[in-house]
Amino acid sequence: MPANRVMPFHILLVDDEPGDVELIKIALAEGRFICNVATAGHGVEAMDMLHHLTNVNDGAGCPDLVLLDLNMPVMNGKEVLKAMKADAKLAHIPVVVLTTSDVERDVLASYDLGAAGFVTKPIDMDKLYQVIHGIEDYWFGIVRSPKH
Repeated sequence: MPANRVMPFHILLVDDEPGDVELIKIALAEGRFICNVATAGHGVEAMDMLHHLTNVNDGAGCPDLVLLDLNMPVMNGKEVLKAMKADAKLAHIPVVVLTTSDVERDVLASYDLGAAGFVTKPIDMDKLYQVIHGIEDYWFGIVRSPKH
């Protein structure tokens, strides 16, 4: 674990599919890091949560990582990513796109909008757990993030 960080880690999971949300939360709970997971079912809810968190305790409650689905109603993942990266209080938060899409234009658009990573959700549950644990290990075990 990076020396500048004390657990637990805070994750905002933005996904409109309840089954995926539950599987991802279970995978994170079974990982090697303690993670508090907040969820939002669409982009407007996610942005409301993020704006609230940045205004509480000087942003100390901001997530350490956002896992963001692309295909959602109300406000899609690309719109969320664009809004986050345009907001100085949110731009520093790493966003990993975690979606069923494997379309190259979605990959390119996500990186162009400031995504820190793009991961296609596997359909197989065991592979999904491996992917989630890999994301968790990378972001919380290897990468050094700036202090908020």
